Amino acid sequence: MNALIAASPLAPDVIGFTTAIIVFLAFFIVTAKLVWPKIIAGLDERYAKIRGEIDAAEAARHEAQSAQKKFEEKLQQAQAEAAATIASAQAIARKAGDELRARNEVELADMKARAVADIQAAKENAVKELNDHAVGLATTMASKILRREVSAGDQSRLVTESLAELVRGRN
Repeated sequence: MNALIAASPLAPDVIGFTTAIIVFLAFFIVTAKLVWPKIIAGLDERYAKIRGEIDAAEAARHEAQSAQKKFEEKLQQAQAEAAATIASAQAIARKAGDELRARNEVELADMKARAVADIQAAKENAVKELNDHAVGLATTMASKILRREVSAGDQSRLVTESLAELVRGRN
């Protein structure tokens, strides 16, 4: 009968079951003492490496943002300096243009005054030459009419009288 009970598929095998539990516990203890610490250390190391890379990436991102901010500030500063330089150059050019214009106006006024003075002098010279010629003609005509020589005093008096009449005739 014992052979029948032992052969029944529904009968529990206590020795096999006990052996399986002992082998499992031995495997678990060996694994917990030898394998799991290495696995956990590897996972911790991997976690630390990933965490370090994430922290480095965050630091690099912050540094890049800081560098970009500094670049933008320098760009704005450069643009402001360029605008100031352009405004300064325009003011200098405007001032130089005004000075040149004023100098040209002064030179033009001087040239006009000299031209007017030259014209006036030429006019007076022409009038004097015309008067001298007229006096010479008048003297020659008077000599011929009077049939005598006109003296220097007579000639001087005639010139003075002729000039006085000419001046009266203009006014």
